[in-house]
Amino acid sequence: MKRDLQSWLYEYSLSHKNVVNQKIHTICVPAITFSIIGILYSISFWLALILIVLSLCFYFSLSFRYARVMSVASLIMLGVAIVIPNILLISILIFIIGWALQFYGHHLEGKKPSFLKDIQFLLIGPLWVIQKFDK
Repeated sequence: MKRDLQSWLYEYSLSHKNVVNQKIHTICVPAITFSIIGILYSISFWLALILIVLSLCFYFSLSFRYARVMSVASLIMLGVAIVIPNILLISILIFIIGWALQFYGHHLEGKKPSFLKDIQFLLIGPLWVIQKFDK
């Protein structure tokens, strides 16, 4: 059965109730998203673009509105990755620090990260951040 956006966000929010964990995720989820785009771009522009397009297909299946936001954000992130020298090293550092902080947030929360239950939650994190600012 296909889940809708609200059910994804509700389930994601169950392991993100602690205020500190929420703040950590609000900063680290976009940072990690950028770092993944940066890492892939350092391998191949096309690899980064393919990941973005595949992610956007998933987002458009859930919400046209949020997918438009992710389209703009993804293209901005790719553009920034293109102009930053040493993007691979910077992206790896952001990735490691971002995940370390998120695991610390989940330690404070006392709950495991959602993606351990379903890998698709890795794509829900950015939508959860958008939703936090869409109130």
